[in-house]
Amino acid sequence: MSALADAAGRLFRAAGRAGVTVCTVESCTGGLASAAITDIPGCSAWFSGAVVAYANEVKESLGVPASILQAHGAVSAPAASAMAEAGLVFTGADYAAAVTGIAGPSGGTPDKPVGLVYIAVAGPAGARVEKRIFEGTRREIRESAAAAALEMLARELEAV
Repeated sequence: MSALADAAGRLFRAAGRAGVTVCTVESCTGGLASAAITDIPGCSAWFSGAVVAYANEVKESLGVPASILQAHGAVSAPAASAMAEAGLVFTGADYAAAVTGIAGPSGGTPDKPVGLVYIAVAGPAGARVEKRIFEGTRREIRESAAAAALEMLARELEAV
């Protein structure tokens, strides 16, 4: 993931020079995306912080409405979007990337299989969500999801 983090870091640094800040809100990735960001020297100029919100109670404390979690589940597009929006409020960042999913090896269902991940990026224009399904071990799914979140955030910052 370091090659992706390096490439994304160039965009993040450029955004930081423009005064733009980013944050992450992670569930199934457990902080892997924020760890990749903090591997980039100088990230303190543009990285506001991160929240690992694994339990629904923590998601709710962050500002994700319980009604979204009850109606759609924690692994859903509405939950990912709400996580990213809550991250903006909590950290004061300009852009947030959020990740929620099922890394396995258990916990999947026919409707929500192992490897299902929702990634959201929120910013001044609102939130955008992508649904992805990754294959592999628990570690591989988590690493793929974190890399995809960084890539999605970097794509959003290309326009800044």
